[in-house]
Amino acid sequence: MRHGRHGNPSGFRAIGFATMTRSTLRKIKATDLKPGMHLHELCGSWMDHPFWRSKFTLSDPADIRRILDSGIVEVWIDTAKGADLPATSSARPPVDSAPAMNATHAPTDSGPPHAWTTKQVTLDEELKRAAMICARARSAVVSMFQEVRMGKAIDAEAAGELVEEISSSVLRNPGALISLARLKTADDYTYMHSVAVCALMVALARQLDLDEQGTREAGMSGLLHDIGKAMMPMDILNKPGKLTDDEFRVIQSHPVEGHRLLMEGKSASEIVLDVCLHHHEKMDGSGYPDRLPGGRISVFAKMGAVCDVYDAITSNRPYKAGWDPAESIRRMAEWSKGHFDEVVFQAFVKSIGIYPTGSLVLLASGRLAVVVEQSEKSLLAPRVKAFFSTKAQAYVVPETIDLSHPAATDRIVGREDASKWGIRNLDDLWAG
Repeated sequence: MRHGRHGNPSGFRAIGFATMTRSTLRKIKATDLKPGMHLHELCGSWMDHPFWRSKFTLSDPADIRRILDSGIVEVWIDTAKGADLPATSSARPPVDSAPAMNATHAPTDSGPPHAWTTKQVTLDEELKRAAMICARARSAVVSMFQEVRMGKAIDAEAAGELVEEISSSVLRNPGALISLARLKTADDYTYMHSVAVCALMVALARQLDLDEQGTREAGMSGLLHDIGKAMMPMDILNKPGKLTDDEFRVIQSHPVEGHRLLMEGKSASEIVLDVCLHHHEKMDGSGYPDRLPGGRISVFAKMGAVCDVYDAITSNRPYKAGWDPAESIRRMAEWSKGHFDEVVFQAFVKSIGIYPTGSLVLLASGRLAVVVEQSEKSLLAPRVKAFFSTKAQAYVVPETIDLSHPAATDRIVGREDASKWGIRNLDDLWAG
């Protein structure tokens, strides 16, 4: 995967540009935009874009105002799909394969895949950017769901840049965005769940050693797996109590509804369609909608099932508080034989850790610590921040410890429940 900051469309969007005719694309000033023009790309960073997609025909003057207000100066329009500027306009002339061959969009196919060359950074280094991506991604997914509710077709390819930013963050440091996305509020669950599962799918794809295309498909599948929930009644979707049998049957229709929406959009791949339809299937054949036995469930759908459940049980929902990450891994391990594919589940644990970031653990020294980062050396020895003495029943000066370091004298002896000790600021200790 190629990094898409600063306007680079990346491998998600560059494919097919070279087939465009000389008269198709034109770069114009944003101030020259008019209703009826077809946007092909908004120049600049995706983080600055006011929309979740950048390819659509402008019909509402308010959308043009949003582009101008965002600070975007130039855009690419496709004159084969929409209106052009008058011949007297000062717009740049059409070009062959722009923007793919533009200086800021130079192809880099000669080098190794981005997924394997992204520079790794520490959790602290990635947290700030991951927080920005989470905020921007939330707005993008909200916009996507709103468009579906308004009857607009989903263009899966248009979500490519969003998947790219999420993927790039995960490849720099998996713990940052994955852990921040878990901290969603109950009201944000439906939207941020899509972001979180996208990130988890990318991390799992890397652990399974999928190639660039497979990792891309995994991320896109995660982002769009629950799009059918846009068609669910809001009073059922956000109900604070237990669903009735009839309400549960309505919710169980969301994979089929999502698959229908993606089919109507005619741009989702077979893998994305499959994950959307089958991420609630189980290995023992008791899942839905098709009650598929494990041998008939694809690897990507098996990945989707694990990632979907993990984010669901660790997140605050309208009807329950999320479980501790490490406790969630323990419980999923108990369910794994009938629910999850064992190989996929074990890879998932390796991708986020036995004690994922944000887990509360008890150390042999009697101190409580929160896991702040995984170690490449051992799943049992992450980097932790000790902050509370169980012996003194009091907070202590926080100490960050790399338990995998040869000189480390402490170790994890078990998981702990924050409520048992009256700890309410656990996430602040690792996320700041």
